[in-house]
Amino acid sequence: MERIRVNSERLLKLAESQFLKKEYKSALQSYGEILKDNPKMDEAKMGVYLSDLGLDSDDEAQALFDYYHTIKDSSDDAAQIINEIIKSLDETKYSISQLISRQIDMQEEIDGITYGDFMSLVKDSGDFKKVFENIMFSTKVVITSKEDLIDFITKLNENGFKDMALAYLDDMSNIFPKDQDILELYKLF
Repeated sequence: MERIRVNSERLLKLAESQFLKKEYKSALQSYGEILKDNPKMDEAKMGVYLSDLGLDSDDEAQALFDYYHTIKDSSDDAAQIINEIIKSLDETKYSISQLISRQIDMQEEIDGITYGDFMSLVKDSGDFKKVFENIMFSTKVVITSKEDLIDFITKLNENGFKDMALAYLDDMSNIFPKDQDILELYKLF
């Protein structure tokens, strides 16, 4: 029994090291090995959850790992606390994905083209100005992120659509009156 305990402790240190190096698949395997011999070991269970989370969301996993190690010695229910945080994160992500899905559905209902699809056309033709001129009166370009908006306004300005770019910028600065990234675009004009 002592040998299993020593091996588990050694394997736990290896798994934690792999996790901290962001080697989540390896850490997941190491934590899984520990659970074969010690199925009730909270640290190994937590390691499995966080390694799995790390495969999708590195920053969240690292932050929760640090938080778990901070509270585990002072709180008997540290694993439960982290599990509740993970559950909350999952619920939030699900809610966001539902909102995005609804937004995409609504977007498809309007007579428009997503900015990503528009930029694919630009990439294929190699000419932003020509593609934009071909669609500007018949199709709306649907922009769903601030980054795409900034890119779109910049490209409009670079391709001779200064007045239109400025009109978009004025509309957006009314919606985002204190957003420094949006306000910074005025320097283009």
